[in-house]
Order: sequence, then structure tokens, then C-alpha cells
Amino acid sequence: MWGAIEHLGRDDRTRGYLRDAWSPADLELRQWFRQEAARRGLDLREDRNGNLWAWWGDPSERPGVVTGSHLDSVRQGGAFDGPLGVVSAFAALDMLRAGGFEPGRPLGIACFTDEEGARFGVPCMGSRLLTGVLDPDRARGLTDDEGDSLAEVLRGAGRDPGELGRDTETLGHVGVFLELHVEQGQDLVHRDAPVGVASAIWPHGRWRFDFRGQANHAGTTRLEDRDDPMLPFARTVLRAREAAERGGVVATFGKFRVSPNNANAVPGLVSAWLDARGGEEAAVRALVAELVEFSGAEVGAESWTPVVDFDVVLRERIAAAVGGAPVLATGAGHDAGILASAGVPSAMVFVRNPTGISHSPDEYAETADCHAGVTALANALEDLCRS
Repeated sequence: MWGAIEHLGRDDRTRGYLRDAWSPADLELRQWFRQEAARRGLDLREDRNGNLWAWWGDPSERPGVVTGSHLDSVRQGGAFDGPLGVVSAFAALDMLRAGGFEPGRPLGIACFTDEEGARFGVPCMGSRLLTGVLDPDRARGLTDDEGDSLAEVLRGAGRDPGELGRDTETLGHVGVFLELHVEQGQDLVHRDAPVGVASAIWPHGRWRFDFRGQANHAGTTRLEDRDDPMLPFARTVLRAREAAERGGVVATFGKFRVSPNNANAVPGLVSAWLDARGGEEAAVRALVAELVEFSGAEVGAESWTPVVDFDVVLRERIAAAVGGAPVLATGAGHDAGILASAGVPSAMVFVRNPTGISHSPDEYAETADCHAGVTALANALEDLCRS
């Protein structure tokens, strides 16, 4: 399975991946998911928000146990973030079937759409729409870097954007959700453990800062006559680092756009996106408030996810099922966190990442650890599907 998808959306120059939601690469990956479901005789369903569900058993009779992840990527990201959870889900199902297991409740494999938010700016788009956290009118109006709205992109992909919104029927089919994911850090390396179980997801959010100035000629405009928005932007980048160190959180301006973006012109507008996360919501909010006041920019919140504490009983049950795996918190957002916040009992299994690098072509997991993750996932699903 890994070999069938590892080339899709890969940039041969950088070895990174370009798998924006609803792009040709993403559509190919969605088709691959459908084919894997059909090969196993699973009942494939697509909900009103484009999330895919492959069912072994009928979840309308009884809410099922669901595993899976996503197939899209950040731009120039790695191969494991998302796809490892989907491939491992199919492999775990195969392992259970090979052992003669018959689930006592339906077992589903999910592929969530647009988890990364690389194209339209809002992460976990599919699960946010599914649970009603994201307003569908706002979602339809979101635009990508080319100015195409989500509504236009969906119509181009043969979907009806009018269908977007909370899907109570589909959500009601999910009794428990368990997501496997490559660890995006080195906690498991330090613990010398191939797999771990998530305890919580830090609160995190994304904000857009618009620094406005006056576009002008770079050669003929005196320094004292310039209104250059790059200067307050640069100062704000440095202030964000200082404030994060003081507040014990993390903050990054990882994306920005300059207009008119000419080498021989003073820019008139710099739009920049701040990502801020931390163990305490108050500390993250304080950092953002400081930067809003300091920057003088126009600031709008694009997404916010409060702290997610995974169900203690569920995570302890899963940790026991996978052989007493260590429990750890994460600063990365996931669809499991969105579902948990919506009241769906959810948990996560992490697979060791030897370098801790993620959202980069250097993201990696050893084959033996991936196999350990599949075994752990199969054991947990077997336990959950018995009750």
C-alpha cells in the first residue's frame, strides 16, 4: 500500500509533498482509498463534507469503532503525516481478519478531507464541518492563493458546496475514534518506545496579520518618505519569538504574502499568518494580545482549538491494549481532537519518529516501528470492537 501512494504529489526536486485538498494529487489519493475499501469488500460512504468512510458492518444498526487519518499534506511536507494512519488502518484490519477476528460492532476506516488547511487556511476542515464547529457559509467563502473559493473548487470536483455542514447522521455512526499518527517530536525516542498514546492536545490557533503601507518605487523614494510594511512585520516576527520565550509557548510566522511583490518596489501590503500553541490557553491568548497591540496590524482569527484532554478511561484502556505504552501530550492538532471536543470518545496512538522532524521531507519512521504501530492499532481495535 505504501508503495502505491508514495509517488503521488511528490516534488521530485525537493522530495517533499504537494497534496492540497481537492488537488489532482488529493483526488488520486481519494480514489486509492476507494479502491482499497472495495478490495476488502467494505461499504464506502462519502459524507456531505467530503470525508470518506469505509465500513466493515453497518453503523446504522450500532455506532462503530473508527480509525484512520488524512491523506492531504502541508506544502513540501513529509510522507508520514496523515497517510501512515490511513495505511495502518487498512493493515490493522487485514491483520484482524487474518486472525479470524469477527467484530462485535461495526469497524470503520476514515479519511478526513483537508486536515492540514494548507490550501484554504483552516486546519481540520472536514472534521470541523462534520461536527458543526466551522460555519459552512464561512467555509464556502474561503479562498486559496489563486483566489478560488472552496465553493468553486468543490463544484469543479463534482461536489455540491451547498451540502457542507454538520452531518448528524454520519457523526452518530462514530461510537469511538482512534487515530494513529507519526509522532511530531522525539518524546518516544527519549522514552525508548516504538509507540505511545496521547493524553492531550495543546490549545492552538492561527491568526492573519495585515500590515498596510504605501507601494512605491524602491529606487526613487527616500527612506524617510517610505511607508514600508515589511518593517513592522519584521519587528513583529522578532517580538513573537521574544514573547513566546517569556510565556513558555511556541509561536511562528510560517507564511506571508507581499504585495505587489516586486524586487524594485516598496511593498504596500504584507499579510502574515501566526501559528501559536502552548500548554495553557491563557498563555497563548496573552501572546496574541501582545502581538496585536505591538504590531499595529489588522488581525483576524482564522482558527482556534481549545485544549483537548482525551478520555482518561479510554486512553488507559488503549495503553493497556497496546502493551503498556507511554502516555504523552502533543502540540499538534488532529481530527481526533476535533471529534473529542464534539463529544466523541477519541484517542490517539503515536509511532516513534527518530529525528522528531515533521512537516518536512525529512519526516520519517522506521519500518519496524510502523509495524509495531499496526500491531498496536490492531490490538486496540480488537479490544474496542468486543464491547
